[in-house]
Amino acid sequence: MRKLLAAALCLVVTTGCGASVERSESQDTKSAAVTLTNCGREVTYDKVPERVVTNDVGITELMLALGLEDRMAGFAMPDDKGDLSDVPWKGGYDKVKWLSKDQLTKENVLDARADLVFAGWSYGFREEGGFTPDALRKLGIPSYVLTESCRNSRTKSSRGIMPPLDALYADLTNLGKLFGVEERAARLIADFKKRVADVRAKAPRGADRPTVFLYDSGRDQPFTSGRYAAPEQIITESGGVNVMHDVADSWTTVGWESVVQRNPDVILICDYGDVSAEAKKKFLLSYTPLRDVSAVKNRRIFTLDYADLVESPRNPSAIARFGAYLREVAGKR
Repeated sequence: MRKLLAAALCLVVTTGCGASVERSESQDTKSAAVTLTNCGREVTYDKVPERVVTNDVGITELMLALGLEDRMAGFAMPDDKGDLSDVPWKGGYDKVKWLSKDQLTKENVLDARADLVFAGWSYGFREEGGFTPDALRKLGIPSYVLTESCRNSRTKSSRGIMPPLDALYADLTNLGKLFGVEERAARLIADFKKRVADVRAKAPRGADRPTVFLYDSGRDQPFTSGRYAAPEQIITESGGVNVMHDVADSWTTVGWESVVQRNPDVILICDYGDVSAEAKKKFLLSYTPLRDVSAVKNRRIFTLDYADLVESPRNPSAIARFGAYLREVAGKR
């Protein structure tokens, strides 16, 4: 299945599979300044970056989907984020140095001679240890912040300023402008929107829409998705309703009692880390407080990879797969 998916995506994401990508005048003019809106602020980049370092799989694959591996000096990514051998951007991964199997630090960024750090809050950027855009600026290194992770004013740590797919399209548009590959970015966005619209057209409607709880991890308290993380629109566009839609945050912790009260029809597992998806499923099915929850009683549990469920070019494919499952669930109820 992974090989078929990779082959299909190669037809769409041709640059990630070895084809060339257009280069605009702005890329050839290294001194040309570009101003972008990132996390609600205007940011000016004095030149086209040539040694970008990225943190985590979704961020890295945004660069690779745009055919920008030649502009990268490396990436940091734990090796528990899924198999990379069959992804459409395997060629890009082969060309870019894996700097760390943890996360970016000032040390590995400086060692890579980076001229741009592309990361996000809780996707590399963090106050502890002082790895922030402001700290990097003092070292003379500009940053770009993943839009899904933009902090909002609700609390010090809450994230999300726009719907998740809008965040994906905003980042592709900005990267296209910064690196002079606007046409490539526009084609990707148009294709992604079409694929999402095709799923939406077949999705259950009204009262037929199954309710869904996203389970990332956690036993004492579950880690899940509010309305500003990618699962919100993956669930919605697939034909479901995120039971945590009212939580004005991206990835966050809730209480099990709120899951029980909302009684989801389906549980969607995020597959990554030391605890396997099968182990997570076993826990959910055996956890006594969930025994009367519809998804558990009917064993309606579906799994997607971590890279499907963070902002990444894999989101439209995840919507298509989860959409097919939700249509089956709706047809049996």
